[in-house]
This record gives sequence, C-alpha cells and structure tokens, in this order.
Amino acid sequence: MPVPHPATSRPRAVIVGGSLGGLFAAVSLRAIGWEVQVFERSAGMPDSRGGGIVLQPEVEAVFDFGQVPHAVPLGVMSRERIYLNLQDEIVSRALMPQMQTSWNTLHGSLRRALPDGVLQAGERLLRFEQEGARVTAHFASGRVEQADLLIGADGSRSTVRRQLLPQVAPAYAGYVAWRGLAAEHGLPAQLHEKLADSFAFQQGTDHMLLEYLVPGENESTQPGQRRRNWVWYRKVAPGADLAQALTDRAGVAHEFSLPPGAMRPEAVAALRRDAAQLLAPSFAQLVEATPEPFVQAILDMQVPQMVFGRVLLVGDAASVPRPHTAGGAAKAAANALTLARSLRSAGADAGIDAALARWQKQALRHGMQMSEWGIALGERIMDLAPGASDDGPRAGMF
Repeated sequence: MPVPHPATSRPRAVIVGGSLGGLFAAVSLRAIGWEVQVFERSAGMPDSRGGGIVLQPEVEAVFDFGQVPHAVPLGVMSRERIYLNLQDEIVSRALMPQMQTSWNTLHGSLRRALPDGVLQAGERLLRFEQEGARVTAHFASGRVEQADLLIGADGSRSTVRRQLLPQVAPAYAGYVAWRGLAAEHGLPAQLHEKLADSFAFQQGTDHMLLEYLVPGENESTQPGQRRRNWVWYRKVAPGADLAQALTDRAGVAHEFSLPPGAMRPEAVAALRRDAAQLLAPSFAQLVEATPEPFVQAILDMQVPQMVFGRVLLVGDAASVPRPHTAGGAAKAAANALTLARSLRSAGADAGIDAALARWQKQALRHGMQMSEWGIALGERIMDLAPGASDDGPRAGMF
C-alpha cells in the first residue's frame, strides 16, 4: 500500500539517488519547508567514484542555502598552475588560486545535515506512475511511496530517465579517465617539493594528466593527512579495448566505470608501466603509489526535456558534462538550488507546475551550454592540432 499523503501535509518529494545530486536536492528542498525522502539503490553509501572535485561557487551556495554544517575550509587551496614536461621540468607556471575538495567530504557533510531516516539505502526503484498531481514510486523491496514530486537524481544510468526517455542514453566519447587518490604521507619528499600546493598538468599527444591536493579520507585538510588526486585522460578504442578496460577482477564487464579496488591486477600493472613510459617522473611516482586506481569512460548525454508532469531529472540523469568543465557537481548543485528557489514561492498545485516550467527552461540551457563546452575542451585535449607542443599548457582544461 502507498504511504499516505494527506492533502494538508507539507509538500513532499521522493528523490531517487543518494549521491551528490540527490543530497543537494534534499537539503535545498528541506530549506524551503518540503518533506523529502531519499532512496539510494546501493545497500551501503555510494562510493567515491569521482575522487577529487574542484569546489565551485554553486556547491558553496547550496551549503549556505541549506545551512549545511561543514569544516572550514571545505577543501584544499592550490596556489598556482604548473605544467611539467616528460623530463619533469616545469615549463609553465601561472598564479591561479582555487580550492579543491573531494567527493567524500561533500557527501559526508550533506549526509550528516539530514535527519536520521531521510536517506534510505538498499532501495532500488522499479517504476513509477502519475495520477493528477501525485506520483507513486514502486521499489524492489515492495515499498511504495507517494509524493508531489519524484526527482530522478540517479546518475548517468538513471532508472527514472529510462522510463521517461528510453531512447536517450550516454554515448562514449572515445577516451577514458584513469583516476586515483594517494595518501600524502606515503609519498616521496621530492614529489611534494616538485608539486607542492600547485594544480599540476602534463599535456602529451592524445593524453593529459592533472593532479591536485584534496582532503584526506577522514575529510582532514591538515598537511600530511590529505591526498593527492590525479586524473589521466587517454584514448581507448570502443569495442573490445573499452570492454577490457571496464572488466573487473571477477571478469564482469561494467558499462561505464570501475570503482576503486575493482581493476584487474594485470590492468593496474599495465597502467603503471604506461605511466613510467609516458609521464613525468613525479606523475609516474604518483600513479605507482596509488593502491587502488579506477577508471571512468568519458560520456556525452543531454536530455531534450527535464520535467515530465511531476517527475523531473537533475544532475547526471539529465546531462553528463565532460569532466574538463570541472562542473559536474556544480551543475547538480545549481539544478537543486534553482529548483528550490523556483518552488519557494509556489503555493497550490498549479503554482508548483508553473515553477517547474520556469526551472526547466533555465536548467536545460545551463546543461546544454556545459555539455557543448566540455565537448570542445575534450576535442582540444585528445586531438591536438598537427605540430602542437606535447609539453605546453592548454588553458582552461581539467
């Protein structure tokens, strides 16, 4: 039986997906007086597949709007950008302060800001239906929930999106991001001396690596307790080569990514051999010192519509920007914040529908602009113009 939803109660949202996008939406809607319930399909908490995150103003705005308690600072400040060549020489240096944080720091702060019982783990959505201004969601556990809104914040493989837009699916962009996090205290002193507190890059032919400091696994920003986050973009042909890269140690092929600890030992060894050959010694040391590297296929996707009556899509369920924009988390945060602000002044059911229409127009435009920008940056990184230097900087790229 559905959970009762009295007409006199506060407006209620069911959020599918307990990663950053779902929690951004939860704290934002709670801040305007909505009742929310978040359902995450993983039995535990979602894992930190994103690793490091460049902290953007949109994320900080959600924390302020939702009054989310958090450590100060929320991340680690980098002072400058440097580019290394294959010989480990710094060939470019520019003062460019910015802050980087980590997935687990943001998720942990958001999760702790929600009362017990708001986030329900191990609940897999099967389907939903709408009748008038009510949505009913059915879960594999047998649980049935009714709400004024159902928000699909369940990522690039969104179950909500598949029911709404079965023809829309992410497309592989032709390259992957090998990623890793290495504890600061276990790295050689000369590596710290070379990289210091910089945002460091190496640009090669058809590949690029970047590196920066992020909070530690325990969210600490104290020197010696932080981690170095690295991302190495490399071409991998679609088909057999991509399938092999996304096959885990148990022989199971994954669709888009492998989480930390899932890579086959022989794949990790090959990654480290390639790093020793293609990367500056400081970066090769960093890859070698990373106990559990992981991999994500770079994807493109943009939905033509985000609002379907009282069901809507946010974050990566609606569009997948390439990571060069450093804007995936920021886009999810912006979706949540602008949604809450649109709904804040909505009164009756008709007011909610009008608010959703206004929100969709802005959110679609933002997502499309970010997707187009990410594609343009990715093409410049992976398909360098003939004669371009392998060592020089490519401005604006992540």
